[in-house]
Amino acid sequence: MSDHRVVVVGGGFGGLQLVNGLKGAGVKITLVDRRNHHLFQPLLYQVATTILSTSEIAWPIRRLYADRPEVTVLLGEVTGVDSGAKTVSLRSGMTLGYDTLVLATGATHAYFGHDEWEPVAPGLKTLEDATTIRRRVLLAFERAEMEADPALRDALLTFTIVGAGPTGVELAGIIAELAHFTLPKEFRNIDTRKTRVVLVEAGPRVLPTFAEQLSAYAQKALEKLGVEVLLGKPVTECSADGVQIGEDFIPSRTIVWAAGVTASPAARWLGVAADRAGRVVVEKDLSAPGLPDVFVIGDTASVMREDGKPVPGIAPAAKQQGGYVAKVIRARLSGKPAPAPFKYRHQGSLATIGQSAAIIDFGRIKLKGWIAWWIWGLAHIYFLIGTRSRFSVAWSWLWIYLSGQHSARLITQRETMREEG
Repeated sequence: MSDHRVVVVGGGFGGLQLVNGLKGAGVKITLVDRRNHHLFQPLLYQVATTILSTSEIAWPIRRLYADRPEVTVLLGEVTGVDSGAKTVSLRSGMTLGYDTLVLATGATHAYFGHDEWEPVAPGLKTLEDATTIRRRVLLAFERAEMEADPALRDALLTFTIVGAGPTGVELAGIIAELAHFTLPKEFRNIDTRKTRVVLVEAGPRVLPTFAEQLSAYAQKALEKLGVEVLLGKPVTECSADGVQIGEDFIPSRTIVWAAGVTASPAARWLGVAADRAGRVVVEKDLSAPGLPDVFVIGDTASVMREDGKPVPGIAPAAKQQGGYVAKVIRARLSGKPAPAPFKYRHQGSLATIGQSAAIIDFGRIKLKGWIAWWIWGLAHIYFLIGTRSRFSVAWSWLWIYLSGQHSARLITQRETMREEG
């Protein structure tokens, strides 16, 4: 093994693909992440909406590399990078030296200058976010069951999702199904079928990155489930009492934010240019400008396609970038010519609307309905890590499909209503 040190910050799709791509390269790898698990983010909303448990979509990073002695895994948070000294600083006070640095630090929610909305309108990026949203959704029904004031009861039974991208659409569809089909027989004082699920989008249509006909189908499918879709109406205020949309106020005690993201502070750590979302504007080989030994991938990087459009912040893109950078590092170490500039290969866009419909856009091929839903499910099961996880998720979906019962309706963490209030 050589003495070349590769430090990878972030154990998401891009970071893991990079580490996997360097297997057998003879380098020493240190993988740093703020959490001890890799998260399959595309199914995070299913934890938030009581379909899957946390262990079905997350795996300990140490377990993944237990048989790779050249990989050291550290639980820590990066606070800065000294590109001159080639060191990475952790909050714990530890300093890591590197020969090659890869930043795959992802993104978090963006509130467009209104960070004060976050406590009442949580986003969905981590397992903690998912269990927080799940707890708030379930507690809303529990509180409504005991609420005598009709106005307050209605506010408790109104769920507002801000942002109609894939996450917002998927959340709205599942919450509507939960309220209208799963829960009605379980409550005595309320009719959960009267629940309002409101999906708010500032743009002209839901799922704007999909073809217009698929977007239109998704909206109709949502409305069939009972979701109220409000388009062209940006949110101007979020509070514990509800949402202000222009001149209209919607009393709503549960709000979920799915309207935008902002990148990690990687650009600030490196002192390089960033786009409006804070992503590092990388070179064609995904290195940071002026720093050939520092690579930035995934949601932290701003990468342009040949047609001038940005590479989307989705899992397949991050994995392709991680695999590409691994090839670049291998070429440098072996003295071989560098690979051609990174080229993103779009493999299609997928989104679900509830538990029986989905849309898939493969470019020339576009699918919708239950056939698309089955293809979506098979694709996600295929990309899950480990046989056990694939079987567990497949069984959970089959159970819900046959019985209509969600298997993970547990109120956890701060469990008492007094604490949550």
